[in-house]
Amino acid sequence: QVQVVESGGGLVQAGGSLRLSCAASGRIFSIKTMGWFRRAPGKQREMVASISSGGITNYADSVRGRFTISRVNAKNTIYLQMNSLKPEDTAVYYCVVYSPAEYWGQGTQVTVSS
Repeated sequence: QVQVVESGGGLVQAGGSLRLSCAASGRIFSIKTMGWFRRAPGKQREMVASISSGGITNYADSVRGRFTISRVNAKNTIYLQMNSLKPEDTAVYYCVVYSPAEYWGQGTQVTVSS
């Protein structure tokens, strides 16, 4: 059993910042990649950012330069620092862990007001 728990969502004004955290625990043998997806109302789920066990990062064009993903391998934890937030960043943010099976968290709501 693997648990993936996100935290750090909330309500912020446009231009503000939030930091999301995701911690994986349980029967984890080897985590390869961890990442963040989001689903906005009425839209499809989209990849936001990912980070490999070696620290290689990947970002969606819509967040590159504003969001930063980081990872602490020893804690099976990743973070998403979100700066210069825009109303279009409003979504439920989900953490995913590949080890290599996929494990998803329950999601955390991020709301950016204009």
